[in-house]
Amino acid sequence: MGDGSQGNEARTGEKGERIAEWVDGRLGVYSVVKAKTRRAFPDHWSFILGEICLYSFIILIITGMYLSLYFHPSMEQVEYQGSYAPLRGQLVSEAFNSTMHISFDVRGGLLIRQAHHWAALIFVAAMLVHMLRVFFTGAFRKPRELNWVFGFLLLVLGMFGGLTGYDLPDDLLSGTGLMVVNGTILSIPIIGTYLSMFLFGGEFPGDDLVARFNTIHVLIIPALMVGLLAAHLLMVLYHRHTQYPGPGRNNNNVVGLPLKVRAVKSGGFFFLVAGVIFVMAAVAQINPVWLYGPYRADQVSAGSQPDWYMGVADGLLRVMPGWEITFWGHTLALDNLIPLSAGVGLFLAMGAYPFIESWVTGDDREQHLLDHPRNRPVRTALGVAWLTFYLVAWIGAANDIIAIRFHVSVESVTWAVRIGLFIGPLAAYVITKRWALGLQRRDRDKVLHGRETGIIKRLPHGEFIEVHEPLSQEQLHVLTQHEQYQPIGTGPAGNGEGPDAGSRFPQRLRARLSRSFYGEGTQITKPTAQEYTEITSKNRL
Repeated sequence: MGDGSQGNEARTGEKGERIAEWVDGRLGVYSVVKAKTRRAFPDHWSFILGEICLYSFIILIITGMYLSLYFHPSMEQVEYQGSYAPLRGQLVSEAFNSTMHISFDVRGGLLIRQAHHWAALIFVAAMLVHMLRVFFTGAFRKPRELNWVFGFLLLVLGMFGGLTGYDLPDDLLSGTGLMVVNGTILSIPIIGTYLSMFLFGGEFPGDDLVARFNTIHVLIIPALMVGLLAAHLLMVLYHRHTQYPGPGRNNNNVVGLPLKVRAVKSGGFFFLVAGVIFVMAAVAQINPVWLYGPYRADQVSAGSQPDWYMGVADGLLRVMPGWEITFWGHTLALDNLIPLSAGVGLFLAMGAYPFIESWVTGDDREQHLLDHPRNRPVRTALGVAWLTFYLVAWIGAANDIIAIRFHVSVESVTWAVRIGLFIGPLAAYVITKRWALGLQRRDRDKVLHGRETGIIKRLPHGEFIEVHEPLSQEQLHVLTQHEQYQPIGTGPAGNGEGPDAGSRFPQRLRARLSRSFYGEGTQITKPTAQEYTEITSKNRL
């Protein structure tokens, strides 16, 4: 019997090998996977930000599937007869009723519901921080511009996915937020009314709102996100990982961990992320709809605040003066239209930045080594200015809460935010740029004079000096490996020459932007080999 079973296993193995060879001969799957899995993966703490995005998204999908089994996306009115006594006997929508049922009557329902909400907040936060890491280190440069666009679209879809999911319970808080959304949509010239009627299925709030938002939240947005996420990961494998400068690292290799080791660490990190989310769901209450009650069009929830990622839009709306103008017999609600345009422009600038920088630098080479933010002062300053505008607008979304807590007038807080929206980004840009240039000067001094040791030495003629220790070759490489661009000219060849030099507006604009990025006062010149040799020779003497 033993010999027969071994023979069956051998024949089964041979049959499996033939099938695998047949598939690989026509699809080439094995050879492709083998080539990709033999790559190294950089092991730096900042790369876990992308993993947090992926793992929180997986938790979102799993918990969302569980919640969809009990949720009824309908606005039909029913009488609440659930476990929560204060609302018993009131007329509520089926959506609100099923949300209460999940929270109080389904075993583990409240934990899953809160884990779903916390995972959404963490997903968007991790996406934003991950994109900031990519931005400040220049990981968006060729050939990864499309990957940046995919990540940007994932961030935007995550925000709208959170907005549509937040409104599904049909509670008073979400309804208050929807009134703001509806007002913003109506401010769009020409098409605003049609968009509102289409979205809400009639006059706000309509009868099909929850059903339509449920379709968008459960089907459309997740499908788009899965597709973008798959494309994002495939492009990461195709282009390989970026890495920070260091010994043995260049533009043609990757130094890091093998796939098996990286997979084990990533698996453990997934359970760590899941554990943190579920601990937060267990101990930190979020979105208690039973305290808000069902939505009614004649009521507004006091102190209502959106989820943090929508705070920038709400803040811009709150601090905008109530301006309106009449144009050709139509009223333009500028108090909604201007904040909407500013918010859209803020994110479009983020999405288009890689193409702008590529156009300004004229660099068409593949870049696989990351930048230190200090070595790109203008880019770093622009990123901090963008973030400052975002944070100031975010503060504006809580102007009423800040006024109550600090016992000041809400008008004072509003004016402080208005001024901060203009002064804050400008001040952040100037300070960040000077800070980066100061760090570059320090790096230059370290290269030429070495590291300070803290040892004070007295010379024969009485002068006291601090002893400096020369840097190692590895440290010198890290501090001097970055490339410093030169500003381009306005001519056809990029050098300002030719009969049409400077005559075309795009050329002049490109040259001016290039000077602002890499012209005088935007970077500290790296020490040359001759300077290093001369100064180190003097130090030895």
